Amino acid sequence: MTETASVAGRERLRLFVALVLPTDAVDRLVSWQRKELADAGEARIVPAENLHITIAFLGGRPASEAGPIVQLLRRLASVARLPVLAPSRYRETRSVGMVVFEDDGDRAATLAGDVFTGLEQLGVYEREKRVWLPHVTVLRFRGRPPRLSPALPELGAVSPSEVALYHSVLRPSGAQYEILESVALGG
Repeated sequence: MTETASVAGRERLRLFVALVLPTDAVDRLVSWQRKELADAGEARIVPAENLHITIAFLGGRPASEAGPIVQLLRRLASVARLPVLAPSRYRETRSVGMVVFEDDGDRAATLAGDVFTGLEQLGVYEREKRVWLPHVTVLRFRGRPPRLSPALPELGAVSPSEVALYHSVLRPSGAQYEILESVALGG
């Protein structure tokens, strides 16, 4: 664990596992957000530091569980093949706007499935019933969705090279995400 991750074992942390986006992809997403989501009304654009591809949201967990989760991620990342993702559509749910990705060769889905199984074996996660969808949340809103139809961001193939355990800290201005530890994919 990194120095940032040194926390007391009884403290509860809001944790999630996610793929870390390459810096150039984040930069292009931010430019796209400014251009394509500017007319989103009262919706909030997700800041650059919060752009990622969530694999599993764990919720409030004892800080003592972070170490075993990171060990699991290290083990899985060492044999994982780098995912190759490409934007396929923009989608809105009742509270977020997202860019959904096509997963070439199902590499991201395979990693996600392995993460789900490992987290379940650790007793820290219960798999969702819906199929995992690789996506980046780019917009948050309350109330009625803005019903945008933006052009897709020009990202080309995006290949995240790290998986990370994140800590979500709730603040009045919105959630702030801190990487507790990231692990390179493919060893």
